[in-house]
Amino acid sequence: MATATATRMGPKTETTFRIVAPVAVGVIVLGVWQFLVTVVGVSDYLLPSPASIIEEFIQFWESILSASILTGANALIGLVVGSLVGIALAAIAARWRAVDQMSAPVVASLAVIPIVALAPVLNSMYGADSQFGRQAIAALASFVPVFINTLRGFRQTAPVHRDLMKAYAASSGQVLRTLTLPTARPFMLTGIRIASSLAVISALVAEYFGGPRGGLGGLISTSAASSAYARAWAYVVASIALGLLFYLVTLGLERMLQRHAPQAQRRP
Repeated sequence: MATATATRMGPKTETTFRIVAPVAVGVIVLGVWQFLVTVVGVSDYLLPSPASIIEEFIQFWESILSASILTGANALIGLVVGSLVGIALAAIAARWRAVDQMSAPVVASLAVIPIVALAPVLNSMYGADSQFGRQAIAALASFVPVFINTLRGFRQTAPVHRDLMKAYAASSGQVLRTLTLPTARPFMLTGIRIASSLAVISALVAEYFGGPRGGLGGLISTSAASSAYARAWAYVVASIALGLLFYLVTLGLERMLQRHAPQAQRRP
């Protein structure tokens, strides 16, 4: 039924519905939230009202902006570094089976490393004034999905296409540039899109456990510890907005690159 309804919608109507529906749900949730606080009487330390959170957001806007820039910079550096390393290692693993077999357990181990255990160690190793620990954790979180998706994409090339390139005496670099990378591009972009949110989350969590203050994660912890719950929620809202920004930018990049890709290179 839902499919038939979506089919009957025009493109503009469907786009409008996709925008209006989540906005309407958000308004309803905020209304119920405000009702619980003002009428039912839920305590502020359990759930501050949306009005008080907005008030704190406006009052501490400069602090929120500077903290968002710091956390966003750490997440962006981690995302770029982790993505580049993931793509490079995936290309090597796809080329040499021995590297693929050796990297599989390493990547599986990296995927389950708890940030709460790693963050204090890196902060202690590189000092209280260094942001490197947060950037390294964001890079680690970004590396795993980019590597897995890119490696899967590299394996999508048809054997007949590889044989054709060999028949033309193409070098390994030419095969990678003209065949493997274009085929793997949709998978690669999907991995980066997934990693964008993980980079922000990892940077935020890492800021809870020592290191220099000033990021959103540290300010959330400090505000909650001083019983400024509405202010802590204001920083949480900024964190959500930052994560959405990273996701939407990478989603837009993915759609833009896929729109200009030849039809044969697109994923079904």
